[in-house]
Amino acid sequence: MNKKIVFGAATAAVLAAGTFGAVSANASAPAAAPAAAVKADASNKNLQQTTHLTVEAATKAARATLDAAEDENQRVSVAVVDRNGNTIVTLRGDGAGPQSYESAERKAYTAVSWNAPTSELAKRLAQAPNLKDIPGTLFLAGGAPVTVKGAPVAGIGVAGAPSGDLDEKFAQAGVAALNK
Repeated sequence: MNKKIVFGAATAAVLAAGTFGAVSANASAPAAAPAAAVKADASNKNLQQTTHLTVEAATKAARATLDAAEDENQRVSVAVVDRNGNTIVTLRGDGAGPQSYESAERKAYTAVSWNAPTSELAKRLAQAPNLKDIPGTLFLAGGAPVTVKGAPVAGIGVAGAPSGDLDEKFAQAGVAALNK
């Protein structure tokens, strides 16, 4: 089957420049062109709106999480990831172990991926032990999803406390801070 692929002049220029050298942008390009393209796509229903945490909101949640842990003299790391599992912000508390940073990110990723607290997901391993083999996940308590209208928009992960229950308690404090 033959397919014809058509690129606009700008796309072809970027592709060619990417192959042979640098690309320069022209700030004086007409602003109406991108708006027209978006409007055309919107009318064809090719765009979908999603909800994401701002950096300010993610930082607020991470700070509230770390504060909750510090109130109980716990040394933890906190990670907040977006719906796609990309890290928005991480905070490593004073004295948190070196392993806690990555563990917090993986717990946050796991919570948002399944829209469930990681303590609940850890229980599912009894029925589906291969879940633990999914790259980037960590099925230990300490991750909590952030939801809007029931849909996951972010995940908060905490690692470093002596128990996953404490990690998850602190993660929930971050979720609660977003509702204030």
